[in-house]
Amino acid sequence: MKSQSVIIVGGASGLGLVTAKLMVSHGAQKIGLIDRNEQMLFTAAETLRSLGVEVATAVADISRAETAHRGFDEVAAKLGRIHALVNSAAIYPRKSILDITDDEWDLENAINIKGTYHMMVAAVRHMRQFVSPPEVAGRIVNVTSVDAFKAHPQNAHYAATKAAVVSLTKSFAQECAKDQILVNSVAPAGFATDRAKELGFLPELAKASALGRAAEPAEMAEWIVMMASSRNTYATGENVVISGGYIYV
Repeated sequence: MKSQSVIIVGGASGLGLVTAKLMVSHGAQKIGLIDRNEQMLFTAAETLRSLGVEVATAVADISRAETAHRGFDEVAAKLGRIHALVNSAAIYPRKSILDITDDEWDLENAINIKGTYHMMVAAVRHMRQFVSPPEVAGRIVNVTSVDAFKAHPQNAHYAATKAAVVSLTKSFAQECAKDQILVNSVAPAGFATDRAKELGFLPELAKASALGRAAEPAEMAEWIVMMASSRNTYATGENVVISGGYIYV
């Protein structure tokens, strides 16, 4: 990540912030954060600045094209060329398949699918300005989930959106190959976030994992950093499942 500029959507907390910190430790010099929570965004930016990097932020509703693109462009105007985009923003509700309302479907689709799509479009429009074959013009990494491949109770709408993002990743990879933009996704199993601990499924996941434990966020972030970094020069359209042997795809 040396001398790279990266935008992380959903970077104010959770895996997004962990990934930002890890990128800084790998040499990233400019970090852009886009999130809907202004206070958490401010706190995350201050944390990263204390590590000695330049940080730009934007509060944005990524479910709408105009606001999502405005947020990306606002950050890019401050940081200059963006080498990588990480889409880490998502909502994770829990509800029986018989009880999901239209409004809940719409919200899940708006953030997890449309939001990811809008940010990818903004990134491609920016990155294609820097096409200089055979050099890579940019990299996009979407955070998906093993839930796209393995059913679990009470999260059908979440799982469906993550399966859609896997498909979007492949479509963008194919269309953007001519512009030397690499598009991939990383699909974690559940890992030890505060939200996962609150929901209480980590012990069950640990038992089902071949390694006998849930992952730490930093272990998932390593794979995101790898796919977003200059070490990735050839992989595109791939979905990397990181599950500790919980699922084999």
